[in-house]
Amino acid sequence: MAQTTHEPATGTDKHAAGAFDIRTFIALLIGIYGVVLTVVGIVGTNDAELAKSDGINVNLWTGIALIVAAAVFQAWAKLRPVVVPDEPAGRD
Repeated sequence: MAQTTHEPATGTDKHAAGAFDIRTFIALLIGIYGVVLTVVGIVGTNDAELAKSDGINVNLWTGIALIVAAAVFQAWAKLRPVVVPDEPAGRD
């Protein structure tokens, strides 16, 4: 039988924050708002609302912009993850 030795943690073990990264939550919220506004812009826009906004479907364009912003936040979180140490600081 092979025995394994367990060395004490030196505090250098690290991992990514992953789902607990604040950018993930921001991307999720912005993405939900973006999808809702996009659907409202496609389905719920009438001629009177278009006349108020000078012929521009504001809900649709804002929804698309929010979806793009959510994608940028999520890409940022994936490409530059926050590194968190495994052991809390100051723990003996």
